[in-house]
Amino acid sequence: MSTEKVEIFDTTLRDGEQVPGCKLNTVQKLKIAARLDELGVDVIEAGFPVSSPGDFKSVSEISKIIKNAVVCGLTRAVKNDIEVAAEALKYAKYPRIHTGIGTSDSHIKYKFNSTREEIIERAIMAVSYAKTFVEDVEFYAEDAGRTDNEFLAKVCTAAVKAGATVLNIPDTTGYCLPEEYGQKIKYLKENVTGIHKVRLSCHCHNDLGMATANAIAGVANGARQIECTINGIGERAGNTALEEVVMILRQHPSLNLNTNINSKLLYGTSKMVSQEMGMLVQPNKAIVGANAFAHSSGIHQDGMIKNKATYEIIDPADVGVTESAIILTARSGRAALAYRAKKMGYELTKLQLDTVYIEFLNFADHRKEVEDNDIHVIMDLSRKRNRAIA
Repeated sequence: MSTEKVEIFDTTLRDGEQVPGCKLNTVQKLKIAARLDELGVDVIEAGFPVSSPGDFKSVSEISKIIKNAVVCGLTRAVKNDIEVAAEALKYAKYPRIHTGIGTSDSHIKYKFNSTREEIIERAIMAVSYAKTFVEDVEFYAEDAGRTDNEFLAKVCTAAVKAGATVLNIPDTTGYCLPEEYGQKIKYLKENVTGIHKVRLSCHCHNDLGMATANAIAGVANGARQIECTINGIGERAGNTALEEVVMILRQHPSLNLNTNINSKLLYGTSKMVSQEMGMLVQPNKAIVGANAFAHSSGIHQDGMIKNKATYEIIDPADVGVTESAIILTARSGRAALAYRAKKMGYELTKLQLDTVYIEFLNFADHRKEVEDNDIHVIMDLSRKRNRAIA
């Protein structure tokens, strides 16, 4: 069965870099941008050019080196922002200006002290003006997650008529439930005039831990771009994690959706971004965390040794991890001990294993983890006390 492509819009260098303490210099941004291009992302949001001279320089320099991906610059619905972004993107092979405005009643009243009618006018102005500089213009309706669908459809219709090529529907505060977000995308597909001419995009935040689920609900209901970051970094609790959505789409062929991402580069890219930003990846992080393919429970380890499919739905090699890890702890069983001991050169009979296992448990109860070198110590202790091993 043929599949439809979901474009991956990476905003690690823009939204991801907004994390306190994760500021990157231009050299670091160029290094990560080149890696993202190699990874196969479709769009690299390189920065917010008007925000600082450093950001302008980074967007400009990234534009010069990227060979395959679209290079995107963020703006507000302000003419000067758009002019500065266009200047920063002038060297890009495939430039995109990403412009927009808040559309929820909260943003309209408290952020802009404006009206719905004026917001639509500003949206039209921003898209129309950006269109005079580049062909590819993405419009974002900030806080779309809390914008009522009827008004959101009106704003999006106006943006399409003004020349937008992509409509970004952000769940800016991470508030939506997956069903709500999916229905919002479905409503726009059915009620925005000219929707067939543009691509709908999901930009979801993780304030309630639902960014990835919402993004998947969005593409399941017709969106064809996901905005995400490496390791899910971003404002507050972060963004949709690139590695998660890519592997979800790959592992669920019934969705009939695919990406251009070279998944074997995911783990290495995760480590690069973590090191450059000084932002540690939590060990239990899906796909790229240190424990994502590590097994320490005796029940799980026994199943893994017999057949990896019992507890792993992804081949570690598919995401660039060398192999699964059997971690020895006091929760490990005989099968795991025998497995690791064999790797260390010890072939144990059942009787020998029973004897060594008692020594192992005594040792493991005083350690968080039993390392390879500890196996030699355990074997030596068992040999001295029980002569269990010849």
